[in-house]
Amino acid sequence: MHQPEPDAGPRVLHLTQPVDGGVARVVTDLARAQLAAGLHVTVACPAGGLAGELRSLGARTRHWAATRSPGPSLPGEVRRLARLIAEVRPDLVHAHSAKAGLAGRLAVRGRIPTVFQPHAWSFEAVGGTTAALALTWERFGARWADRLMCVSEAERAAGLRAGISARWSVVPNGIDSGRFHPAPVDTVRASLLPGLDPAAPLVVCVGRLCRQKGQDVLLRAWDTIAARTPAARLVLVGDGPDAARLRSGAPESVLFAGAVADAVPWYQAADLVVLPSRWEGMALAPLEAMACGRPVVVTDVNGARESLPAPLAEHCLAPAENPAALAETVCALLPDPLLRESLGHQGRRHVLATHDVRRTAEAVEGVYRELLTTTKGARVAPTECRESIHS
Repeated sequence: MHQPEPDAGPRVLHLTQPVDGGVARVVTDLARAQLAAGLHVTVACPAGGLAGELRSLGARTRHWAATRSPGPSLPGEVRRLARLIAEVRPDLVHAHSAKAGLAGRLAVRGRIPTVFQPHAWSFEAVGGTTAALALTWERFGARWADRLMCVSEAERAAGLRAGISARWSVVPNGIDSGRFHPAPVDTVRASLLPGLDPAAPLVVCVGRLCRQKGQDVLLRAWDTIAARTPAARLVLVGDGPDAARLRSGAPESVLFAGAVADAVPWYQAADLVVLPSRWEGMALAPLEAMACGRPVVVTDVNGARESLPAPLAEHCLAPAENPAALAETVCALLPDPLLRESLGHQGRRHVLATHDVRRTAEAVEGVYRELLTTTKGARVAPTECRESIHS
């Protein structure tokens, strides 16, 4: 293993295939904090806006051509990654999400201290034979991770139930409360939607347009919501593989903002933020919305449920893949501005107390220190009890 100069901080190599969405945000926030802490940060990822943003922070980036899903290209991706790792000579590798976790662990195979962060389990995202293969790999691949880092206790519990034997850390996602903050709703809304009636209830959903995020469920619920509150408008913020299908047949009361460089104004403009996910590790959108002082409705799935403070669960949880129940939850909140304001205040206090991005970064660096100073890259017997929980 390469040894850095005595006065240099550890060399950390982040691996990520997603270059947009929540995973990219987590990688960016970690890189910013780790650079400030004196670590030498390199990120290997496919081409896209993420690499440019990271370079503007001072991180080194290396191009790693990789598809989102496993397939015939995997052996070549692993070989390219192995060469890249040999050139970068990191002291620690931190692989994010399923594809980078697969290719990264195959390339390293335990020779360098390795952290794998699934950001939601791959075997929960698919079905049939594909799910069985993904689970088999995660059980086997855990031997090549010195630490399996989950973003929620529910994600860790799902891994244990699935028979994954590993050394675990739970480090919930964090939010930059300086960036995500309340603002006057009327002013922000007027700049985003100048033709919208200021009194019209505005529901916002921020996320990649894909099956996981469940926008199709929200659109089915919207028929009931719009019938009860005809002036209401729904804005879907984001892009993704389901964009064309979701747009097809959507009513005029549903607006598509597409991919945006900054989602903060959309949170600030909303009367209510909804995330109707089918599964999550721990989504950023509810935390971001709460940091902006906006009430949220999430589906009762692992990770999403855990992001809410207990007092909000009574009003803000809806069963997953249940349009009728989702509509009832939204319709109970839209006509009650005082309740929404109270929920927004409670949510922001919760995020400030438990999901500050600085605490998240410190917890991740603590895991790094432990691996670099105690294991020295040696393989350690897995255990269910070894945890570092930040809550």
